Amino acid sequence: MAEVASLEWCCPAGNRWGALPLAREPLDDIPPWEEIAMSAAMIAAMFFTVALLVTTAYFIMGSIPLLVLKHDTPLDARFVRRFFHVYYLCAFVTASATAISFALAGHPGIACDAAALAGIAVALRSRIIPKMDALGEQIQSNYMDAIPGFRRTHTIAILINLLQLTVIVWGLIDYSK
Repeated sequence: MAEVASLEWCCPAGNRWGALPLAREPLDDIPPWEEIAMSAAMIAAMFFTVALLVTTAYFIMGSIPLLVLKHDTPLDARFVRRFFHVYYLCAFVTASATAISFALAGHPGIACDAAALAGIAVALRSRIIPKMDALGEQIQSNYMDAIPGFRRTHTIAILINLLQLTVIVWGLIDYSK
């Protein structure tokens, strides 16, 4: 007659039904609230970091095809201006949330870097959007140098966004080491 194989290798404590034995853990093994809060803050920091990456990459991929526009009508200028206005607002919100989350997670260096990105978004918004507005008005009044100026401003904004994305990715790679 064949022997029955032992199930000790797959079932703890010889429990042949596959159920885990009920055991109470001592209260000393429960992590303190600071550790639980720290992990929640780190999860939030990672979430907002991904949101920042997605926001930046999405608007870069969306703004490059807009270079195809001739920029010769006020509607083109308004659309591109509004597109960048929304981007700078989203970049500010996600970078700020990333900075706050990393600060709460106990990573002040990365928090300062993310806060710098939020500051850059505010600074760019205050410089690029008014310039696009002024050039859009010049386009409307048929000023011929306004179209190349608007296109140049659009291209510079895209290049700055590419630089920001590169810095974010480089920072994450450096942080993961």
